[in-house]
Amino acid sequence: MLSRRQRKLFMATGIVLVGTLSGGLVVWRMTETEEAPYRPGERVEGVEARLVRTLPADYPRITFVEVTHLAGIDFRHFSGQRTSQIPEDMGSGAAWGDYDRDGWEDLYVVNTIGPLTMTRDEGRKAGTCNRLFRNNGDGTFTDVTKTARVGFCGWGMGATWGDYDNDGWPDLIVTAFGELVLYHNNGDGTFTEVTQRAGLSGFEGFWTGASWGDYDNDGDLDLYITGYVRYVPMENDPTALGFDIENPPGINPSSFEPERNLLFRNNGDGTFTEVASRAGVANPMGKSLSAAWVDLDQDGWLDLYVANDVSDNAFFRNRGDGTFEDLSYPALVADYRSSMGIAVGDWDGDGDLELFLTHWVAQENAFYTNLIREEGKLLFRDEADRYGLGQISLDYVGWGTFFFDYNNDGRPDLFVTNGSTLQQRDRPQLLVPQKDLLFWNRGADGFYDVSAVSGSYFDSLFVGRGAAFADYDRDGDLDLFVVNHGTRGVLLRNEGGSQQSWLQVALESRSCNRMALGAWVRVVVGNSAQVQQIGAQSSYLSQNSYVAHFGLGEAAVVDTVEVIWPCNGKRQRLEHVPARQRILIVESPAL
Repeated sequence: MLSRRQRKLFMATGIVLVGTLSGGLVVWRMTETEEAPYRPGERVEGVEARLVRTLPADYPRITFVEVTHLAGIDFRHFSGQRTSQIPEDMGSGAAWGDYDRDGWEDLYVVNTIGPLTMTRDEGRKAGTCNRLFRNNGDGTFTDVTKTARVGFCGWGMGATWGDYDNDGWPDLIVTAFGELVLYHNNGDGTFTEVTQRAGLSGFEGFWTGASWGDYDNDGDLDLYITGYVRYVPMENDPTALGFDIENPPGINPSSFEPERNLLFRNNGDGTFTEVASRAGVANPMGKSLSAAWVDLDQDGWLDLYVANDVSDNAFFRNRGDGTFEDLSYPALVADYRSSMGIAVGDWDGDGDLELFLTHWVAQENAFYTNLIREEGKLLFRDEADRYGLGQISLDYVGWGTFFFDYNNDGRPDLFVTNGSTLQQRDRPQLLVPQKDLLFWNRGADGFYDVSAVSGSYFDSLFVGRGAAFADYDRDGDLDLFVVNHGTRGVLLRNEGGSQQSWLQVALESRSCNRMALGAWVRVVVGNSAQVQQIGAQSSYLSQNSYVAHFGLGEAAVVDTVEVIWPCNGKRQRLEHVPARQRILIVESPAL
C-alpha cells in the first residue's frame, strides 16, 4: 500500500503531467476499478504515524479572539463571481505601519476588486478598493482612505511601507496586476500619487510582492518588485480537451511564461532607476511571489531571497559592488516547488537566521536551517519534517507566514495562513477553503501545532492569502490581520501573551535610511540572546510591523540591547533596560 506522502506526490505529479500536455490543470475522474486518489484530510498508512506529534501538556494557554467588527474594520475582499482567471485568485495582502507617527500602528489592506470583467468604477461602487485604517489608540480604527487619498481600485496584490525620501514619513508602494502605484506621504495625513514622477510608471506586468531595502548601503531605500507570470486571458472551456477538467488552464501558472522581477535603485532625489538585469537579480525564469531582503551571511550587505511558484527559488548574495551572485544551488535553497510566503527568523537562538517557505498541496512547507556556523560557509538544510513543520502541511496550500513570539517566552513561533487554489467541484465559482495553522516553538524538539487550542478562529475555513502581525493595541503581545479571498478580512487580538515579559524596540536612523530597515537588534538576558533584522520578513504580499518585539519570559530587566545600524555597521548599546515597554532608539551622532 502506498504511504500517505507517496499517494499525494503521485496525485500531484499526475496533475502536473496532464497540465503540461494540455496547457491547463486537469484532474481525470477515476473509473470504478481504479483506486481513488488521496484527498486532503484522509488518514492512510505510511509516514504519517512516524511523524505525528502529540501536543505536550505545557503548551501556552493563549487564545486569539476575532475583534474585526469590534475594532471598526470593515473590509471585504473581492466582489462578484470569479471567472477562473489567475489574477483573480492570487491576492491580496496587508501592511502595518505608523503613517501618521502618533505611536500607534495603522493598517493598509489591499483588495482585488472582482473578476477581470469588472470595471474600476464597478469596484468603487462595490466597495472593494484598497483601504487605510487609522489606529485611534483605543483598540479601534477609522477608515481614512478617502481623506488620505490612497484608495487604489484595481486588481491589487501587495503593499509595504517605506520612507524612500528620508523625510521621516512612511510612504507606500502598492503592487497590482497591470501596474505599480507609489504614494508619497505628505506628513499631514494625506498622500500624493507620484508613480510617474518617481520613475515607476510604464512597467506593465503581473506584480506581486514588494520589499524595501538599502542594498547598496548608500543611505536610502531601494525597492524590489516580484513579477509572477505574463498573463493572457484564456477561455476556460471544460470540454475542449475531451476530459473532465476540474481546474482549467486559466488558473494554472504552468500555462504562462514567467514575468521578470524589478529592482529600483533609489537615486536620492525622489526618483528611481530600474537595474534588475544589471545587478543580476531579474530572475527571468522564476514565477515570483515574494522576496526578502536579509543579510544571511552577516557581512553587512543585504542579500535577496526570492520565492518562486513552479520554478526554482533564487538566492542572490550581495557582492557589495552593486551586483549579486546567484548562490541558489550552492546554498541548497533552489527548491523547485510552488513557493508563496517567506518567514525569516532565528528560531533556535544561535544568532543566525533561518528561512521558512509555504508551498502548494502535497509538497510540504520548507524549513531551511542555517548551517553557516556549522559548515563555515553559507549553506542550508531543509529540516521541516525533523522539527514538525513538514508532514502536517501536506494537506494545505500555504500563503502568508511569519515568525513571531506570540507567548513571549523568548522563542519565535510560526503562523501560516492557508487556502486552496483549487476550485470546488460542485461550485467552481468558489475556491476550496482551509484552516490556518499556529505553531508553538518548544525549543530543541521543534514546533507543535497549537491551532486547536488557540481560539475558535482556527476552527473556521477560509481561502487565506496575505497575513501580517503587529501589537496594534500596545498591550505587549502580538496580534494578527489575515486577508481572506472572497470574504472579510480578520483582525485577531492576542489574549494572554502579555502575561510574560517583553520588550519592543523601534529604531530611527540619522545617517542611513530613516526607518533603519536592515538594522540588527540583539537583546541579551542572562545567558540567552535574541536577534532580529528589521524588515527581513515579507510574509506574502504583506508587511509586518517594523517594531522589533522580544519575548522575555520572566525577566524584569534586559541586560543589554545592541543595535547595529545599517549602511555603516556602527554599534549602539543600552544596558539594564526595564522590560514591559516600547523604547525608541535614535542613532547617536557620536557613533
